[in-house]
Amino acid sequence: MSRFCVYLGSREGRDPHFLEAAQRLGDELARRGHGLVYGGARVGLMGRLADAVMAAGGEAIGVMPDHLVEREQAHQGLTELVRVRNMHERKASMAAHADAFIVLPGGIGTLEEFFEAWTWHYLGIHDKPIGVLDTAGFYAPLLSFLDNTVEQGFLDGRTRAELIDVAEPADLLDALEARLASGED
Repeated sequence: MSRFCVYLGSREGRDPHFLEAAQRLGDELARRGHGLVYGGARVGLMGRLADAVMAAGGEAIGVMPDHLVEREQAHQGLTELVRVRNMHERKASMAAHADAFIVLPGGIGTLEEFFEAWTWHYLGIHDKPIGVLDTAGFYAPLLSFLDNTVEQGFLDGRTRAELIDVAEPADLLDALEARLASGED
């Protein structure tokens, strides 16, 4: 079993496709026998993803700083809820528990986690594959920007190519599983 660390919003967003994609990804992770590692919230896309994994009989590990647990944001129905002192420990713990990373729609926290994981990969801190689920074209502007950073000479094309981006949960898992099996990343 591989564990996938998923970064995503604690809000639902306006487009119902976002919730649907979180649901489908959770179903697919559990169906394939993979575990989920995520931020531990019971709300938004995070809650929907964890609920889907758990409903399908999968493993869901949440990692949440104490201050958010105390604000009653923690999902209490998980396989395991790891409590940490702060956001730095949260990100390190999530990465340590994971074999690969997935990014769904979210806000600044999601983007920060994504870019840190990708930067860690670039720096050789880990060799875990990273995929972006571009649901309803949510990440299209960002992916275009990243392509422009290559064109402008600020990002190596190989680094950009290491980032998998697709629109469907099953296709993203196929690509990440292939990278895990080949040991490419």
